[in-house]
Amino acid sequence: MKRINASNSSNSINDLARQNIQTLTPYLSARRIGGQGDIWLNANEAPDCSAYQLDTDALNRYPECQPQALIQAYAQYAQVQSAQVLCTRGADEGIELLVRAFCEPKQDSILICPPTYAMYAISAQTAGVGVVEVPLDAGFNVDYQAVSSAINNPSNNIKLVFLCAPNNPCANMLDKTQLIKLLRSAKNKALIVVDEAYIEFCNTHSHTDLIDEHENLVLLRTLSKAFALAAIRCGFSLSQQSVIRVLEKVIAPYPIASPVAQIAEQALSAKGLKIMRARVTTLNKNREILHSALQTLPCVAGVFDGTANFLLVRFNDSEKVFNAFSKAGIIMRDFSNKARLHNCIRISIGSISEITTCIALLKTL
Repeated sequence: MKRINASNSSNSINDLARQNIQTLTPYLSARRIGGQGDIWLNANEAPDCSAYQLDTDALNRYPECQPQALIQAYAQYAQVQSAQVLCTRGADEGIELLVRAFCEPKQDSILICPPTYAMYAISAQTAGVGVVEVPLDAGFNVDYQAVSSAINNPSNNIKLVFLCAPNNPCANMLDKTQLIKLLRSAKNKALIVVDEAYIEFCNTHSHTDLIDEHENLVLLRTLSKAFALAAIRCGFSLSQQSVIRVLEKVIAPYPIASPVAQIAEQALSAKGLKIMRARVTTLNKNREILHSALQTLPCVAGVFDGTANFLLVRFNDSEKVFNAFSKAGIIMRDFSNKARLHNCIRISIGSISEITTCIALLKTL
C-alpha cells in the first residue's frame, strides 16, 4: 500500500485553494491578534453589557430569513422604510454581499480611501475583485474629485465605493454636499457605500435622509458599537428597495439566529434605546476626557479627530508606549505599520476607570 507523505498532503490541499486565496492575508481582528490583560481597548467594544431575556420555545425551528419585527424596529429607529432594510450577520456580511452581488470577479473593482477599514479590500480580494485605492487627502479627508475621476475612468470598472464615516481608524467624517455630488457623478455607474458603524456617536451626521433621492446610496450599520452587542453579530444594510432585493438574492437562507433577533429587538425597544443613548453620552464624555489629557502629555505627537468611540493617537515612540501598555495588561490596537500612520495607536474608549488608568500610565512615559 502506498504511504501518504503528510507534508505533501498539506501542500496539495493548499494547491487546491483558489489562487487568490493562497496569497490572501486574512483580516487580523482584535481577537485573532489576541493579547493578555484586564483592560481591553483594542476592538472599539463597549465597556458594559445589558441583560436580555430569551424565549427558547421555538429553537427547534429555523428562523425567518429577515425577522419582520426586527426589520420594523430598526426601520423605525433609523427613520427609513422597512423595505429599505436588510439585516445581516454584522455589517461585515453587508460588505461581502455587496461585493458578491454587484462585482464580476476578475473584471470589476471596488474603490477604497485608505487608511480605512481593511475588510472592504479583503472581501473584494476573496471574491477575485480588484481594489482601486484613492488615499485620503493631506488632512485625512476624502478626496472627492479624485474618487469621482476614478469612477468615471472606464478602465477601472468600479462598481462599489466604500466610504467610512466616522472613518476607522482616522475618525474623519464626510462632507454631505460633496457626497451628494459624488452620488450624482456615480449614478448608473457605481454604488456609494457609506459605513456608519459608529454613527450613534455623532448621529447628526447620518445620511439616511439621502436614501430616497439616491438609488445608488447604501448605508451600513451595526449593533456592535453603541448598542454594546458585538457578540451577537447583527448589522443592517439600508438602501432603496431595488438594492435590497438584489442583496436578498445572495444572502444565506437563515442569516439571523432567533436568539440574535430577540436580543436585537429588545435593544431597539424604547428602554433599549434609552440605555444606548445614555451609554453614548457617557462614552463621548470619556473620549473628551482622554482627548484633553493626551494633548498635555509629552509622549504624544498628535491626536486625530474624535467622532467615535475611539481615538487615534500619534506618539513620539509608539513601540515604547504599546509595550508599556501591554506590560500593564492594557490591550490597544497598533496601527504604526500602516501607511501614513507611523507611531499611531488606536485607543478604544472604555469606562472612566479604564481611561483614568491609561492616562496615569501615559504620564509616566
